[in-house]
Amino acid sequence: MIKKPYLLFVGDVQDAIYAKTAAGVKYWRPEQAAGQFRFPGGVDLGLPDYDMKAAVDAGLKTILIGVAPQGGKLPQNWLDFLMEGLKAGLDIASGLHVRLAEVPELKAAAEKYNRRIFDVRFPTQSFNVGTGAPREGKRLLTVGTDCAVGKMYAALALEKEMQSRGLKATFRATGQTGILIAGSGVSVDAVVSDFISGATEYLSPANSPDHWDILEGQGSLYHPAYAGVSLGLLHGAQADAIVVCHQAGRENVKGIEGYALPTLKDCIALNLQMGGRTNPNITCIGININTSSLSEDAAMDYLKKTEDELGLPCADPVRTGVGPIVDKLIKDKI
Repeated sequence: MIKKPYLLFVGDVQDAIYAKTAAGVKYWRPEQAAGQFRFPGGVDLGLPDYDMKAAVDAGLKTILIGVAPQGGKLPQNWLDFLMEGLKAGLDIASGLHVRLAEVPELKAAAEKYNRRIFDVRFPTQSFNVGTGAPREGKRLLTVGTDCAVGKMYAALALEKEMQSRGLKATFRATGQTGILIAGSGVSVDAVVSDFISGATEYLSPANSPDHWDILEGQGSLYHPAYAGVSLGLLHGAQADAIVVCHQAGRENVKGIEGYALPTLKDCIALNLQMGGRTNPNITCIGININTSSLSEDAAMDYLKKTEDELGLPCADPVRTGVGPIVDKLIKDKI
């Protein structure tokens, strides 16, 4: 188990969008986010600034790498401070593509000071291929028009709202940030492609008939790079319900030129078609829109217009909450 509370490591990253792991942990598990470590000019999460020794003195237990370094490599100036943290008495938790436990200097320091390094992106078990066999329990999957549109936030908001109403609901993390928030899960982008559906079945096994697994979606069926992960999740989830996620104002695939995003109507239709392969009764129960780029009035207008066009409840999990979507789930007796 990863010890808490966390010292959120944001280093020299200056763009908040690249600190989404740290920001996500702070938002959903504020009791676990006790401080931050950043270089001058680094993203400010509004937490107390600590150096490594001060963090230990304040009772913090683990350095959580809350950002991704450019190019995926570990910068040398990060390495020096992480080694200092191990020496001071902190463990390290990371969701990076780099296995920190295999970095020679960090591995040696962890052994010397009897500390632990958790590389949560990499599964510690093997998976079978998906079977498509029906199983008890209910499952809801968040899907999207693109990557980074709020699928994790939507799933966590749905879990929280459902639990507040006395429903049995469990968030199932499929990415590194979700795992660090939930404390468990499978980072499906690190699973060999043939086994993604099987890993999803493993993550959301048979349960009581009235229990909902809320699975965090990844990528998009429309994304040229990540559609394979999205389809594997959709088939393995055998989703009874989907919630489609989108970011207001985004028109093209993020990070790849020349690919326009689908309409929400088309995105719903394709996900229902593909998801119907393993659950013919799959249905869409709502839309989640990230309206963070809009003013309050513009956001409310956008949500209302989308709801009227699609005939489905439309919400922003941060701005408005997801109550209307859970209302529909209950009303339709899915």
